Amino acid sequence: MTQNTPSPHPALAPGPWGLPFLGVLPKLAREPLGFLVHMAHQYGDVVRLPFGRSEAYLISHPDDVRQVLVTNYRSYKRSELYDKMKPLLGEGLITSDGDFWQRQRRMMQPAFHKQRVISFTGMMVESIQRMLERWEKAEQRAEPLDMLAEMMRITQTIITRTMFSAGLDEATVDAVGQAVTVGQATAEQRFWSLVVFPDAIPTPQNRRFQRAVRTIDRIVHGLIDERRRSGEDKGDLLSMLLAATDETDGKGMTQRQLRDELVTIYLAGHETTSVALTWAWYLLSLHTDVARKVQAEVDEVLQGRVPTYEDLEKLRYVHQVVEETLRLYPPAWLLSRTALQDDVLSGYRIPAGAAVLLCPYVVHRHPRYWENPLGFDPDRFQPQQVEARHRHVYFPFGTGPHLCIGNRMSLMEAQLVLAMVVQRYRLDLVVDQRVVPHPQISLKPEGAVRMTLHRRSPPARAS
Repeated sequence: MTQNTPSPHPALAPGPWGLPFLGVLPKLAREPLGFLVHMAHQYGDVVRLPFGRSEAYLISHPDDVRQVLVTNYRSYKRSELYDKMKPLLGEGLITSDGDFWQRQRRMMQPAFHKQRVISFTGMMVESIQRMLERWEKAEQRAEPLDMLAEMMRITQTIITRTMFSAGLDEATVDAVGQAVTVGQATAEQRFWSLVVFPDAIPTPQNRRFQRAVRTIDRIVHGLIDERRRSGEDKGDLLSMLLAATDETDGKGMTQRQLRDELVTIYLAGHETTSVALTWAWYLLSLHTDVARKVQAEVDEVLQGRVPTYEDLEKLRYVHQVVEETLRLYPPAWLLSRTALQDDVLSGYRIPAGAAVLLCPYVVHRHPRYWENPLGFDPDRFQPQQVEARHRHVYFPFGTGPHLCIGNRMSLMEAQLVLAMVVQRYRLDLVVDQRVVPHPQISLKPEGAVRMTLHRRSPPARAS
């Protein structure tokens, strides 16, 4: 692989012409994935994209990914795209930056330590078992399920229980879920909008959004206050964050910081996992050879029993399926930064103030780095193949200091769901159904993904 070599006289990056005042924004908003893939293939590793009076630079070389997100990350900040999520998320880890972000990350890191995540295994397994019991009625009626809705539901259940233990009643869980859904829908609508009405203007959408935020605030602040009064340590994420202190000054989080981080964890903690699982079921239904290998591994390792954390290391092919799914359909499909000072990427000048776009969807499907890039091949994540690749051609959870804090938990949850569902069912995609990605904040399928359940014969238990 050719390494980038800095040029003493950085050139102007190539790129397309755009419309007056708008640049390429209409094309980008109309078909983001196809447009960005085409730009990378036509113009190369760094593409200059006119955004009206400003510019953005699409980068696709893994050395540049490393430079922006790892080695020179202090020269970049999160772009204005993240500001569109702040009315919902506040200053959580996804939207904050600089010293404030670093302090929050430092305090929260112990809550996502490997041993803490392992302690959630039993709760995850129990939640998945309840989902499978609920599915029995749909199976008996031969009723298709919307797998996107089902995966959203199970991941919401799991993240709620890991955050707040089992103390929430069903009505409260539903109220939080519905409010976050409304808030997220508003943030997604604003994501590509060229004109966004300020929250103070009482449009119907703004009123719905403000009601949703009030509901979230009332419930989350109430849970924080109740836990503070009781002083009880339930071993969940709320207790861990309440106990977290900054090693430099010994102070904990304010009420507002706790609220913002809890809402951020809730949204990020179920959204990416549910979307990845939905794409995994879609891909397995299209590739029966891969599905059979998954079934064989699950049957051999588990012998009909529920999985434990120790089983996950043995379910290697299931893990590879998750990783390959994240390659083809990375939920966090677009990362964006703003250059704080001039930089050079692949010999091209990146001026201070310019936006830099890093698109895992583009890099993960780039033919320079992946053989048969559009094919679904979990074997490409065998250890020897991973070792031979540039580390930064694959970054579904980001990379560097801003690597997703919950990536370990998400991968574990996805493995458990896949293994336990495959134990009991084969999922088939309903025919004559068009499943296409819909890139908003995350890379969801557009609309429902309807699948039918087919009971598998249980494997013989180990004697």
